[in-house]
Amino acid sequence: MPLQRVAIFQLGMLLMVVPLQFIITKMSSSTESQRVDQLTSVMEAVYGFSNKYLSWESWQRWSSTFYQNGIAQLFQSENNDNNINNDEENAYSRTKENNEFFATSTEPRSPRPSHVHFRVGQVIKHKIWGYRGVIIGWDEVAVAPEYWMSINHPPDKPHWRTMPNYSILVDTRDRLAPQITYVPQENIEMAPKTQIFHPEVDHYFEKFDGIRYLPRPSVRRVYPYD
Repeated sequence: MPLQRVAIFQLGMLLMVVPLQFIITKMSSSTESQRVDQLTSVMEAVYGFSNKYLSWESWQRWSSTFYQNGIAQLFQSENNDNNINNDEENAYSRTKENNEFFATSTEPRSPRPSHVHFRVGQVIKHKIWGYRGVIIGWDEVAVAPEYWMSINHPPDKPHWRTMPNYSILVDTRDRLAPQITYVPQENIEMAPKTQIFHPEVDHYFEKFDGIRYLPRPSVRRVYPYD
C-alpha cells in the first residue's frame, strides 16, 4: 500500500476512534434496539470509508491519477533541487507534437554513420542516473523541440546537440513508471546480457538473444545496418 494510502487509512482510523469511544460508553446504558442501531451506524461508516479509500476500484483511480500527474511533471531541469531527473529523461511525454522528434522519424538510417557508436537493440546503462534500458532508435544529431533542448542540453554542453542521441526504453525496475528517454551518446555505456522490463519491449523487438534484443521487421527497415 503506497505511503499516501497508508496515511489516509491511519487518519481515518484516528478520526473514527472518538465516535467509537463515545458509542461504546453509551451502549452500556442503551436498550438492545438502540445498541443494534448504533452498531449498524458504525458498520456503515466503516464500510463507506473502506469502499472509498481501500477498495480495488479506489486503488485503480488513485494509480491512474498518480501516473497522469507524474507524466505532467516529466520535463524538469537538471538544475532543480536534489538533481531531479531531467528529460534527457522523459522525452516521450510530448513526442506526438512532431513525429520527427526523439528518433521517431521513419526515414531509413542509411548509410549508418561511423560515429554512431550504439545500435538499436543494445542494452545500455546511463552513466549519470544509473538506470538500464534498451535502445529503440537514434538520431545522428539531437532532433527535439528547442524548448526541450534549452532545458536538457545546457549551455555548457553544446556538443550534446551535435552528437548522436538515442531513444531508450527504461527498465521499470529502475524507474517504476514506464518511461522512454532521449539521451546523448556521451551519457550511456553498454550493459550486455541484461534483459529489460518495459511494457513496450515486445512492440519493438522479437526476442532477447542473451546479449541484445533483435528488432522486429518494422524497426529493421528504419535501421537496416543495426
